[in-house]
Amino acid sequence: MMRVHFTSGDIARLRVLVTPDPLWEIANSYQLLTGKDDPLVFSQWRRRVRPRLDQAGRALLTQLLPPRGYSADFLTPDSGGYTDLESAVDTVLSTPRVALRDDLARLAASPARSRASSTELRALASGESEALRRLGAALHGYYGRAMEEFWPHIRAQVSADCALRGRVALAGGAEGLLRSFAPVMRWRAPVLEVDYPVHRELRLDGRGLLLQPSFFCFRKPVMLATPSRDRTPVLVYPIQHILGWAQKPRPASAAGGLGALMGHTRAAILEDLATGRTTGELAERLGISGSAVSQHTAVLRRAGLLLSVRRRNYVLHTTTPAGLALLDGTSRSPARRRRTDSV
Repeated sequence: MMRVHFTSGDIARLRVLVTPDPLWEIANSYQLLTGKDDPLVFSQWRRRVRPRLDQAGRALLTQLLPPRGYSADFLTPDSGGYTDLESAVDTVLSTPRVALRDDLARLAASPARSRASSTELRALASGESEALRRLGAALHGYYGRAMEEFWPHIRAQVSADCALRGRVALAGGAEGLLRSFAPVMRWRAPVLEVDYPVHRELRLDGRGLLLQPSFFCFRKPVMLATPSRDRTPVLVYPIQHILGWAQKPRPASAAGGLGALMGHTRAAILEDLATGRTTGELAERLGISGSAVSQHTAVLRRAGLLLSVRRRNYVLHTTTPAGLALLDGTSRSPARRRRTDSV
């Protein structure tokens, strides 16, 4: 377990990022892909992705991102507020040599490392240009093969989680927000107890805490092994998923999908979901029954235009990127947006 110690200043500086970080998603997903755990919600994704992987890139990433234990901190740096893949990888490749050397020395100290892997790690630790080029190619290649196709859903699911957190924060403030992460995190003021693979005490000392939702974070939150003393620590937490998210989309037909969306009520529901609405709120705003709302949202959900996330005694509906594109007539690429916002 990890115990995160807050001061009143840390409570005031608590934030939640509202977009996924591509580097954390690469790291977390690769460890899921190569690990022994086979959670049902990721099984379909693993079956589709594994045959696509480039062997050379996989060999390098396996050395840097083992399924268990320490993985190199420099692979998930402070994003500086930007989350486009190109800038994120450039930040990794610009890691100072002293940080490369320290992180990779810690990684190489693992008894599971082979002589071959140690050779590759030494080249990276020295900042050799060819080794860094191979790392950049491996990160870009893995994203393109394993994540790019699924990024709109990843972003939509993270946005749905953040809509939930935002509602909780409005109603209960920062402490209500911290309580909303149970059971994986438990707020016992002034300490946040976090399910974690090792015992750890973290004192924020006025730096605050940045909470990063991650689609591929599984079961327990994660954090850098050695967060910087002059930056806000980042705690990455798992979000809720829906089964079947990785299946190949079926083309819409006149009998289903987009062909079933025609109608004023469904259009009104879609337009009203920018910040998330519960079934009851939609029913009240539109003047229809809750069961009617559920029927309409089911059609929109099957068409991939909204997500529905259950939170205890209510269901929150949010618009997906596809739904937003349908509303404004603009095709967007969610993975390329540059600015990270937070709540």
